[in-house]
Amino acid sequence: TAKQRITGSRVHRQLIEEGYAVGLSTVRAYLREKRRQASEVYIPLVHRAGDSAQVDFFEVTVCEAGETHKAWKLLIRLMYSGRDFVHLYDRCDQVSFLDGHVRAFAEFGGVPRRLVYDNLSAAVKRRVGLEIELSDRFKALVSHYLYEACFARPGEGHDKGGVEARGRGIRLQHMTPVPEGESLDAISETLRASIRRQAERQRDAEGRTAMERFGEEQGQLRALPAVAFDARKVELVEVSRQAMIRVDRSRYSVKSHWKCLQATVYVGVDDLRVECHGESMTLRKERPGTRNVKYRHYLPELAKKPQAVRQVAPELIAELGSPFDRLWPLLVPRYGELGAARVISRLLGALCDHGQAAVAQALEATLEAQTETAPETAPAPARIDVPEALSRYTIEAADIEDYRGLLGTGSF
Repeated sequence: TAKQRITGSRVHRQLIEEGYAVGLSTVRAYLREKRRQASEVYIPLVHRAGDSAQVDFFEVTVCEAGETHKAWKLLIRLMYSGRDFVHLYDRCDQVSFLDGHVRAFAEFGGVPRRLVYDNLSAAVKRRVGLEIELSDRFKALVSHYLYEACFARPGEGHDKGGVEARGRGIRLQHMTPVPEGESLDAISETLRASIRRQAERQRDAEGRTAMERFGEEQGQLRALPAVAFDARKVELVEVSRQAMIRVDRSRYSVKSHWKCLQATVYVGVDDLRVECHGESMTLRKERPGTRNVKYRHYLPELAKKPQAVRQVAPELIAELGSPFDRLWPLLVPRYGELGAARVISRLLGALCDHGQAAVAQALEATLEAQTETAPETAPAPARIDVPEALSRYTIEAADIEDYRGLLGTGSF
């Protein structure tokens, strides 16, 4: 094994135990020559303009929106010019893999004739000896851009040593210290700009920069197709009774009237496009194991369920925004949480019938009118003198809604 290797000292000891008279230096010299003869000869290759590129994923660390976490760097390197394309992803999955190719070919303005890969599952469904069966989506990408997909031998990463070495170099030269940004797209853009500046400045043995060589190579690349490949993954999902769907171990809310129907989800790198019965909506993609609920999707139901409004009021009011965020703090002290929830429920019904813009405009005008007519200072409560014997007692103010609850009815 890697840590329990056969060494010259161990072989020498065994030979001595078996009765052979041989020196340790002789054994070591023999093993050194044996390993030399068995070692592979690396052939110096010639890379021609527009002929080949190498592809690989690398694990890196980034600081996104103040949070440090692991990410995946996809690197596609044109071997003749040394022009690099990199992009960072949350996942090392097939959607990210395909999306990176689409972005890289658009950046290069063309497609090389061959791309060399590891035997990664995003591209290879099955490999038996030299026979390789491509995954369906990767086969569609190759057919769309009309290039040849080549694969390194299993366990022989040096078959594509150019991208392997360059991946480590980018991590040390351009990603140390840990890069920071508001999003992975922003960090990727900064990283590509840094790599491009180096490609415009650093010269090879012939005195040419990578960008000068790329200018020569670009004319040799295959032309891009008229329409870019759609890297999204298509899934059919069932909408639950809660109007929720499950995609990649994450749960998302959708329009409530889609409940118990089948929807089609187009899974992208950053978002999901959900289509059902001729309607569509776009959702932000969440990390696996999380839940994304938007209570705007449940407005018709919330208009009928004040208790539910009371349960989710902070989240709902935050989604509705102004002027609902100003209304709720005014309603709660006056009517209590349940009474305020009943008022909001009636407003949600009007919002479903007339749209948020019209309701918000009317509500804004009402709040402004209340502000103009309200007295500048509230009158001080009248002081009532009580006997000394009763001064130690505190009487709590009653709420009309509590009384209605005792009666079991919502009104008199």
